[in-house]
Amino acid sequence: MAVPAEFTFDEAGGKRTVVLSGDWTARGLFDAAGRLANALHGSDGVCLDLSQINRCDTAGAYAIIRAADGRRSAGIITARKETLRLLELVGNAVQVEAEVTRRPPGIVALLERIGRGMFGLAADGYGTLVFLGHLLTAIGRSVVNPRRIRWAPIISLAERAGLDAIPIVATTTFFIGAVVALLGANMLIDFGAQVYSVELIGISVLREFNILITAILLAGRSASSFAAEIGSMKMNQEIDAMQVMGVDPYEALVLPRFAALLLTIPLLTFIATLAGLAGGMLVVWMVLDISPSFFLQRIVDYVGPTHFWIGMSKAPVMAMVIAAIGCRQGMEVGNDVESLGRRVTSAVVHAIFAIILIDAVFALLYMKLDI
Repeated sequence: MAVPAEFTFDEAGGKRTVVLSGDWTARGLFDAAGRLANALHGSDGVCLDLSQINRCDTAGAYAIIRAADGRRSAGIITARKETLRLLELVGNAVQVEAEVTRRPPGIVALLERIGRGMFGLAADGYGTLVFLGHLLTAIGRSVVNPRRIRWAPIISLAERAGLDAIPIVATTTFFIGAVVALLGANMLIDFGAQVYSVELIGISVLREFNILITAILLAGRSASSFAAEIGSMKMNQEIDAMQVMGVDPYEALVLPRFAALLLTIPLLTFIATLAGLAGGMLVVWMVLDISPSFFLQRIVDYVGPTHFWIGMSKAPVMAMVIAAIGCRQGMEVGNDVESLGRRVTSAVVHAIFAIILIDAVFALLYMKLDI
């Protein structure tokens, strides 16, 4: 049975000594640790005598260290070697709380945050260039030696990232075309120009909404998937194992995803075009009583294939951007789940931002070319 921990004060020879006795263990402490801390609070020049302690474990050693904290002249006398060793081990393991730093003034904190953001932006740009260098090296190797291309994962990823996305892409663009048609009909009917709703639907769907909606949906669907898959492999050190075995992770992981999106986004864009035109055609048929044959004939005569090819020309660029952002964020995942979640979120946000920015650049370019 544990003997309760106890202590007494002994003043002999002009020195005040605290003599500890009993079992200074987790079972024997009871309230001794708190009483010892209160007794030693504010007292200097007090020595500790641990020679009469029966047993001492880490809990007791920690209580003694906490009670003696802050007294410069505290000493330990006539203690057994094992007790001294235990106190040393526990003392080294105790984590000292960092001092609370004074927060800088508001303007200094703002400038510091801006500076950190600039350094982070520069580091992110450097990491992007490194990623593109590795990717171009992998592409070059595959072009020189086509047998290095991994067709099995490319087909599998094309099915998951492309074919499985057909229902959501078609449904979304169908309703986008219907909404554009409904808005155009309500606005143009006041001017007696409701027939121009056909041109409005054709140009908006063929030129912008087909590729824009497809790319945004794939940014949320495929970019996040790529970042999560590669990031989980990075966390489990599977990528390190691949490098040890001599397998280039850019050839095995990044390049197949890159090729899969390049193959599937043009197909999805074409399906989105058909679905958007179908949604607009249905609305103008029901609201304006414009027959489908007249709708299609007017699309051919007054819209033409130019707008269709303009929309399709953006598809490869969007595919490369989505795949590159998703895979790069996956490669930047650390060893914790928080890093994985943060990188997956960054992949979606960066991909959507890049899509809108690239679409604006294409719009300005084609406007300058008068196309």
